Amino acid sequence: MMELKVYNIEGKQTGTLSVDETVFGAEYNQALIHQVVVAQLANKRQGTKSALTRAEVRGGGIKPYRQKGTGRARQGSIRAPQWKKGGVVFAPKPRDFSKKINKKMKDGAMKSALSQKVRQEEVIVLDAINLEAAKTKLMAGILKNFAISGKTLLVLNDENETVLRAARNIEDLTICSADLLNVYEIVRNGKCVITADAVKRLEEVNK
Repeated sequence: MMELKVYNIEGKQTGTLSVDETVFGAEYNQALIHQVVVAQLANKRQGTKSALTRAEVRGGGIKPYRQKGTGRARQGSIRAPQWKKGGVVFAPKPRDFSKKINKKMKDGAMKSALSQKVRQEEVIVLDAINLEAAKTKLMAGILKNFAISGKTLLVLNDENETVLRAARNIEDLTICSADLLNVYEIVRNGKCVITADAVKRLEEVNK
């Protein structure tokens, strides 16, 4: 078992939390993390862009002018790519960009990413986040207590409307539940602020 320091919202250590070493002490596998992140980004793509080729553009069935004698370059259709309103060369068409990643790879990448954050001392465990009101100033004060700046990830165990409303206007702060946490969000952010309940939930999900 590993021990993670636990802090309160004032930035003072209140104790430690025992966590599963298989989840938070896994070996770093950069290639696996990269593969899973690429798949996640690819699966977000809609793949709906579309344009018309010269064969699909309406009109242009007749030769615009005779082949010789005009002094201009020969043309066969006003819907050729070099003409205004002509077709597009190698026009994009709807396609499926999705990549398949099996569960074992997803789990391995998640454990590896979380463990690397712990090794880099970029994980801050809070005993709880209790705000008196849904005010951005209060949430910003918590981040200031830990001298956190830049892209930050806040992981909660369950939805807390007060915390969500207080945090949603803070630039570079991403809020995510433990059940929906993914490798991409871990990698793209610097510090990870996680509540103790969320840590236990991550252990349950990733065992």
